[in-house]
Amino acid sequence: LKRAAQLAPAPCRWNSGLPMNIGVLFVPQQEAWVVERMGKFHRILEPGLNFLIPLLDRIRYVQSLKEIVINVPEQSAVTLDNVTLQIDGVLYLRVMDPYKASYGVEDPEYAVTQLAQTTMRSELGKLSLDRVFRERESLNASIVDAINQASDCWGIRCLRYEIKDIHVPPRVKESMQMQVEAERRKRATVLESEGTRESAINVAEGQKQAQILASEAEKAEQINKAAGEANAMLVKARAKAEAIQLLAAALAQQHGNAAASLSVAEQYVNAFSKIAKDSNTVLLPANTGDVTNMVAQALGIYTTLTKPQAVKTQDEMPPAHGDSHPPAAEVLKAEQGSSS
Repeated sequence: LKRAAQLAPAPCRWNSGLPMNIGVLFVPQQEAWVVERMGKFHRILEPGLNFLIPLLDRIRYVQSLKEIVINVPEQSAVTLDNVTLQIDGVLYLRVMDPYKASYGVEDPEYAVTQLAQTTMRSELGKLSLDRVFRERESLNASIVDAINQASDCWGIRCLRYEIKDIHVPPRVKESMQMQVEAERRKRATVLESEGTRESAINVAEGQKQAQILASEAEKAEQINKAAGEANAMLVKARAKAEAIQLLAAALAQQHGNAAASLSVAEQYVNAFSKIAKDSNTVLLPANTGDVTNMVAQALGIYTTLTKPQAVKTQDEMPPAHGDSHPPAAEVLKAEQGSSS
């Protein structure tokens, strides 16, 4: 009775619960009735209408072909690292051969339950505590394979085995909890350090990019500034060349020397008018008021510079006939007389 209370309900195997042979029998679906004739196995009745000979035929066993669920009681097992665990499980099996299930073993369900318990102890002894929690599926598969190898001759096939609860001793549970907390703190510290490192790398990379961009901008600015100065110098040089060409062309025309004398005199007067505006200390030549002498001196310098070019031009060109222009000295004397 104690063993029957521990096990789940199973098909009745006692004579008091067997159906009586009245000649005509109706076998329910998913059941197999084992019939003996004069104490010897005769046949297995199929579901539906069946006929038996009274007094000679007797229904000896009734096997249920449905999937049977058996609760495996809680048991203790020692792991590879010497930790005692309390484990219970659920066993799912089915009768595949009613003849072997009836005559191969006295109580198939009890035999399979005991085999499941012993197999679970042996399999747990091969694993450490951490692997027991990680490899529950492989542990269940190993138990099912071991049960099927032994229960094949009993006509029973184990379909599944599931571990319901694993009870760890309180002190081991506390140490596991501390280990989990330490692992989480370690993970948080690692993540924080990785975040700090990534932040420093990002800041350094940003500063590097900023310096590169600033140097490139400064380089571009210097290049643009140099190009601008070069263009300005070219423009000034071209403008000065064009001005010199225009001045040379103007001087080559009639009365060009007189016009040059007038321009020099005007510039001298303008320069003289700006004396002592920026500073009180002024250095003046002795003949400051003699404008005529200063203009004559400037035109003399100009004549000296342009004389070789004029001689070269006269050698290349034939002498011109007709009225000639008055020399620059006569023009200067005429201007001095008019000014006096």
